[in-house]
Amino acid sequence: MTNLFNTNYKEAYVDVWLLILRICVAGFMLTHGTSKLMKLFSGNEIEFLDIFGIGAGTTLALVVFSEFLCSVLIGIGLATRFATIPLIITMLVAALYIHSGEPFGKKELAFLYLLAYFTILILGSGKYSMDYFLCKTKSF
Repeated sequence: MTNLFNTNYKEAYVDVWLLILRICVAGFMLTHGTSKLMKLFSGNEIEFLDIFGIGAGTTLALVVFSEFLCSVLIGIGLATRFATIPLIITMLVAALYIHSGEPFGKKELAFLYLLAYFTILILGSGKYSMDYFLCKTKSF
């Protein structure tokens, strides 16, 4: 019972949790990114919101980069902190612009992703990642 109120933690648990968090969040976001990737390369006319005035195709390509490629990078733990930045921007746009006039329930998923991405940005990818392996073998 006293362990429930103990505020100490083992670093190994944090590293395992970061691995689980990275893989799960990346896998969940890939479901969104893969469908947009298919839309981008379908050959059909691209119908997508052009919120920055750069064209629907360019906006879709940026979202695909963020939701697909950056999710893959986070999943394997390569350039993890860098890869969270486009996803944070994408989730902020989704929550605060795309779903701005909708009830909180429509924004909730984007905010949950934001929470996970900020956690990864702050804590890094952990010991079980390509980042750790590369930093361990190279002296920067």
